[in-house]
Amino acid sequence: MRKTTVYILVVLAFLLLTGTAGCAVNSGDTRVTVERVIDGDTFKIAGSGEKVRLIGVDTPESVKPGEAPEPYGKEAAAYSKKLLAGKKVRLAYDVQERDKYGRLLAYVYLEDGTFVNALLVKEGYAQVMTVPPNVAHAEEFLQLEREARSAKRGLWGLEPENNMNQDRLAGTHRSCFFKCF
Repeated sequence: MRKTTVYILVVLAFLLLTGTAGCAVNSGDTRVTVERVIDGDTFKIAGSGEKVRLIGVDTPESVKPGEAPEPYGKEAAAYSKKLLAGKKVRLAYDVQERDKYGRLLAYVYLEDGTFVNALLVKEGYAQVMTVPPNVAHAEEFLQLEREARSAKRGLWGLEPENNMNQDRLAGTHRSCFFKCF
């Protein structure tokens, strides 16, 4: 009994010291081909048909059933299509792997290493949307958003009456402490 207890404690100590226990960022990543871009922050994986939602960013809606596209939604979707459609990408995960809709949550990288989530924010096609516990790149995204806003890139260059909603330009990013999407 004593040997078993010591063994368990040694294994637990090893796991804690190597970072393989608890709520660490999921270090596994997956390579997939993008079948189809659904909108600026969501796409479908070829073969499985599984949907992937980009972590930490929110693009204006372009295909919400029964509603008109939000301002800059079509542009954001077109930009994502240009970047992703038919391309091989690497998916990297954070703490929570799926949202309440069952979509895979991922940071997405092109074969050349381009960080798609960050690029969408940098170019003004997306705003930051922080949803804990997936916060590994939150500070980076906030800095990129500040730069895009100050340069009036993309959606940040729209006239206020044409914006998807006023709080997007009010100096705050969306932060969801509960499942908000």
